[in-house]
Order: sequence, then structure tokens, then C-alpha cells
Amino acid sequence: MDLATLVGLIGGFVVVGMAIFIGGSAGIFINVPSILIVVIGSFFVVSMKFSLVKLKNALSVAFKAFLWKSSSPQELISQALSMAKIARKDGLLKLEEVEIEDQYFARAIQLVVDGTDVAVAEEMLNHERDVTVARHEEGKNIFMAINDVAPAMGMIGTLIGLVQMLSNMSDVSTIGPAMAVALLTTLYGAILANMVAKPIADKLGMRSEEEDMCKSIIVDAVVGIAKGQSSYVLEQTLMSYLPSKSRGNLNSVDLSEDQAA
Repeated sequence: MDLATLVGLIGGFVVVGMAIFIGGSAGIFINVPSILIVVIGSFFVVSMKFSLVKLKNALSVAFKAFLWKSSSPQELISQALSMAKIARKDGLLKLEEVEIEDQYFARAIQLVVDGTDVAVAEEMLNHERDVTVARHEEGKNIFMAINDVAPAMGMIGTLIGLVQMLSNMSDVSTIGPAMAVALLTTLYGAILANMVAKPIADKLGMRSEEEDMCKSIIVDAVVGIAKGQSSYVLEQTLMSYLPSKSRGNLNSVDLSEDQAA
């Protein structure tokens, strides 16, 4: 679980909630018409841009911002180098005995062990990677659409409240409720956009980049292993994915025998 996302989301609402409670009654910040305009209205407007199936998938993708943790690039590279050494010493079939936690990595190695042509295996793996990235990008776009629509719906609610207030200034009792709708819709729109939709969209974008890099590392690793590259040569290829300061943290793999080979 990504604690940063969870702590950030909860912490943001706690701070806003504390400001509301300290300032007075929290009940005055609850307005059903404002909620209908911003939350339900934003959903219907966004549904015009995307299909209902895509909206449903976006919710499942959003859970990745909270629950999914990508494989460590350093761990993937270390495991790849170890498997390259095993493959050169004992053959590709020996890799079936290696326990691989990453499912994409495991499927990729299985393709090689099964004797799939390297070019075909690489094409299959790249296709799966591209489809996954596209799906995540679609989820990000939906939450970015909510980020764009929610403030606009808040402004619409504000205008509705002002029209209701100005059209009946003679009745003082209607001014307060109409003004509440005018102000609270703007507040709800800002909260939905800036405290929910935009952070989730940004986190999904970051998750997509992380997963794309990990899958690229795996593809290059598997292709190198299938071609019989030494651990040393493969290391030089895979290390390019890491920033210089992170390369020293790579788990140590004895490459001496492979270099000699």
C-alpha cells in the first residue's frame, strides 16, 4: 500500500475539517443542492466524454494509487543478472526453477524457456506493456477530466445561487439558502478537483511511468538472457535505466565468471 497517497488524502481532509469545526458549526457546510450540482453533475458531464465502461475501469485503476506498489528496478536488475548467469551456466530450462514474484517477468521468462523466438517474444511483451500504459493513461485522463469539470460545475452552481438570490431579494429568508448554494458549490468544486481528482491523476501518471520503466527493464533483460548475453554485458544495458546515484545500491551479483566467459 502507498502510505503517501493515503496519508496525503486523509491529512488534507482532516486539515480542512479542523478549519471548519474550529470556525463554527459543520452543518452549515452541508448543502444537498450543491452536492448534486458538483458531484453528480460532474459525473454526468464526464460520462459524456467517456463510455460508462471506461468510467468503471477508471475506478479500479484509481485503486492502484493506493494499493499497488511497483517492483523495485534495482531488484529486477539484480534478479535478471542472476538469471543470466544461471542461463549461461546451466541452460534456459534451469530458469523454470527460479522463483519470480513479478508476474510480467515470470511470463516473459516462461516465453524464453518455452523456446519462443526472441523477436516474437519481444513483440508480445512490448505489446502488453503498451496496452497496460494506455489503460493507465486512460484512467489518468478521466480523473483529469473530473479536475477540469468540477470547478466549472461549482461556478455553475454559484451562478444558480446568485440568480435565485437576486430574483427574490424582497424575501429575506431566501437570501441565506441561495447564497449558501452559491458559495458551497464553488467550495465543493475546488475540493473535488484539487484534493481528489488532480492528486489521483498525478499519482496514476507516476505509477504508469514506474510500471513502464519496470516492464522495459524486464523486456531488455529477457531479450538479453534469450540471446545468451553475459551478466556483465546485460548489466551495462540495464544500468542505464537507473540514475547514477542509485547504481551503487544494486544488490551485488558475482559477475567474474561471466566476464571471463
